[in-house]
Amino acid sequence: MEGLAARLPVGLKRPNAWGLFDMHGNVWQWCADWYGADYYDKSPTDDPTGPDTGNVRVLRGGSWNGRPSSTRSAGVRAWRGPNDRFYGVGFRVARAQ
Repeated sequence: MEGLAARLPVGLKRPNAWGLFDMHGNVWQWCADWYGADYYDKSPTDDPTGPDTGNVRVLRGGSWNGRPSSTRSAGVRAWRGPNDRFYGVGFRVARAQ
């Protein structure tokens, strides 16, 4: 299924504070972190990396088919197994110039 986001040109909106475009709301983004239900209650506030092991990985950023309130990478987490497939989950490719 080709999503609407695949047909939209990049860079239509203003960049975020780090100069990056189109970082929220296109797909839930895979993170390297393992998911732990209570990890963030006791984690460091700067750059928490998740538990050392687990069964499911963290997803952040919301998807094109979700509520706007779920497109904050700092505010909403989801999780899926590393081998799961889902049309609203992916990753971002970044290029440095």
